[in-house]
Amino acid sequence: MRLTTRSRYGTRMALDIAQNGATSPVRISDIAQRQGVSVKYLEKLIRELKQAGFIRSKRGPRGGHMLAKDPGEITVGEIVRVLEGDISLVECGTDESSCPRFADCVTRNLWVQASEAMYNRLNAITLDDLLRDLDDCSDPSNRNPSLK
Repeated sequence: MRLTTRSRYGTRMALDIAQNGATSPVRISDIAQRQGVSVKYLEKLIRELKQAGFIRSKRGPRGGHMLAKDPGEITVGEIVRVLEGDISLVECGTDESSCPRFADCVTRNLWVQASEAMYNRLNAITLDDLLRDLDDCSDPSNRNPSLK
């Protein structure tokens, strides 16, 4: 299992909005330029994050997008779940019909626990944590302190 660009770009977009949209809405074209991602792709992602209640939008000449919640209340795990669905490291972790050995597989529980550990870690990191990491990035010895 691999996280797709949906998770990576969606997290970067949400972080960009958290960083640049604290006082006024951020235009998607500006996010696209800063992040090097097409406007069309970001529009798909922002629609899903908006439906999930993480983003709010304002129309008009001074419109754009802002977080609908405090950055400390939005986790990377939540973003990943919205954009990817409830993914597992292996199919047999969630889909009994995917493997004829589902009921008696010795290693299945290992993969389920590994998937849970991944989500537990992603759920422990908020956009606020990543914002602090951005502030610390000017000092290379402090890179990604919340990820250590």
